[in-house]
Amino acid sequence: MACKVSETIARMKSSNLIGKLPVEKKLLQKIAPARTMLLLTILCALLATLATIAQMGYVSKIVSRVFLAHQSLEQVGSLLLFLLIAIFIRAVLLWLRELAAQQGAIRVKIALRKSLFRQLLQLGPAFSRGERTGELVLTLSEGIERLDAYVSRYLPQMFLSVLIPLLIVAVLFPLDWTSALLLLLTAPLIPLLMVLVGSYTEKHIQQQWTALARMSAHFLDSVQGLMTLKLFGRSRAECERIERMSNSFRDRTMRVLRLAFLSGTVLEFMVTMAIGLVAVTLGIRLLNHGISFENAFLILLLTPEFYRPLRDLGTHRHAGMEGKAAAQRMLEILEMPVAMPKAERSAGLSCSALEIDFTGVSYLYPNITKPALHNISLSLAAGTCTALVGRSGAGKSTLVNLLLRFIEPSAGQISVNGISLAALGIEEWRKYVALVPQRPYLFYGSIEENIRMARPEASDEEVLWAARQAGASDFIQRLPAGFATQIGEQGKRLSAGQAQRIALARAFLKDAPLLLLDEPASSLDPESEALIRQALERLQRDRTVVIVAHRYSTVAHADQVVVLEKGEIIEIGKPAALLQGDSTYARLMGKQSGEVSLR
Repeated sequence: MACKVSETIARMKSSNLIGKLPVEKKLLQKIAPARTMLLLTILCALLATLATIAQMGYVSKIVSRVFLAHQSLEQVGSLLLFLLIAIFIRAVLLWLRELAAQQGAIRVKIALRKSLFRQLLQLGPAFSRGERTGELVLTLSEGIERLDAYVSRYLPQMFLSVLIPLLIVAVLFPLDWTSALLLLLTAPLIPLLMVLVGSYTEKHIQQQWTALARMSAHFLDSVQGLMTLKLFGRSRAECERIERMSNSFRDRTMRVLRLAFLSGTVLEFMVTMAIGLVAVTLGIRLLNHGISFENAFLILLLTPEFYRPLRDLGTHRHAGMEGKAAAQRMLEILEMPVAMPKAERSAGLSCSALEIDFTGVSYLYPNITKPALHNISLSLAAGTCTALVGRSGAGKSTLVNLLLRFIEPSAGQISVNGISLAALGIEEWRKYVALVPQRPYLFYGSIEENIRMARPEASDEEVLWAARQAGASDFIQRLPAGFATQIGEQGKRLSAGQAQRIALARAFLKDAPLLLLDEPASSLDPESEALIRQALERLQRDRTVVIVAHRYSTVAHADQVVVLEKGEIIEIGKPAALLQGDSTYARLMGKQSGEVSLR
């Protein structure tokens, strides 16, 4: 057992969550949904470049014939027609390029959102509890949106900044190899500048994104804690703190913008100087009759087109680095290992009775060396009620999370009706489990929608029956809109007792053979507590029940009590028997003082 636990610790320490590949290469692997559109974007851009070359060729011919050969417009009419056709084709191709780029970006964003949300679901509550909600929401929303410019602009431009100049040089080389060679010699100066400036700018953009994520998370914390801030008179202090964070973010943003403007100015200067150098050499050679006017004019027209992809790459590089900074966090989440074994068989379990056995079960949370549970061996007989008792941090919630399969054992085995739980499909297994937490989460929507989450295909009669069994139908029907009443975010328009009864109605509607309860009747007014206790008695009939208990009134009617301490079982037995003598359970219950909280 100890060997297996130590192996798990070593495996967690050696796992590289971020990976060894650079962020750019990882992002290229994630754009598979847009690969076709990316190729189409590049193809349209290359064809548009050919149309541009043709357009400039016709312009140079027309100018040469009209101004030097003194031909009339009628004589160059066919050239004008071809020029208009080239302009039209170029415009259509550029429109198709833009359309393909945007479609590719949309596909990538949709695929990434699905992948990230699926990964968060697989990582489960054990991961989300250690994260700031505001930061995760920013990553899923603004972070993904920042990839739009990366996919639609920067990524295609990385390829086009190489392909388009080579295409133009290939056309110019037969006309004038000297000018083509000059373009090839000056072109590398621009990427060199971008590398030098970009390596410095990238660090500041990453810091800017981190500051934005922290500020967003803090805003959400402040909004959710408005009552506490007002109660303790911390409103002014919180405003000052937010102002400091906003000023810090502003300073980082302005620093990034200054660098972007500076690099843009230097880039524009270098491009202008390069174009000027080509123009001067062409002028000198034209005066010395070293090149024809038509060819010189064509080269002069195509020189800005040669540098345009490099200039555009510099323009889009800032957006690309912003996307890269946002992608860093996404890739960290996507590459986090999910300890979920593949199911070897579908669940063939009885819907009426489940017998659960823990055999030498241990669990280690990531980056923690001490097991949350160690060598747990326990049997839960079918149709019985087991109460888990212990102080905060004893391992009660970890054991429940193992039953919910939000986490998997680091060692040992859990079996259900003799079948290894690890061999059952996770989604299939959860159909057999109902959970009523101490603080149920209700989603924004109607009461009916929240109850139906347990079984979306349930009929209206079944939803009404579940509400009656949970003692919720009376207060629901007194509401103006009844079951269609909108309950607000997290059910804020309902009282704690009403929200708890909605959660109980979910459990009744699901009708699962395994019921997990986390002291659902605590912290309520006497009337609500009485209604919920009556509903719980009905709900527990003929089910295997596990209760995380904090009060004696909850434990008293259990078939067995399991006392946990520091992740190990120290006592197990009937409630009445454990109360005898100087047991840990008796001390926790406090025989002389009535009900005592075990938190």
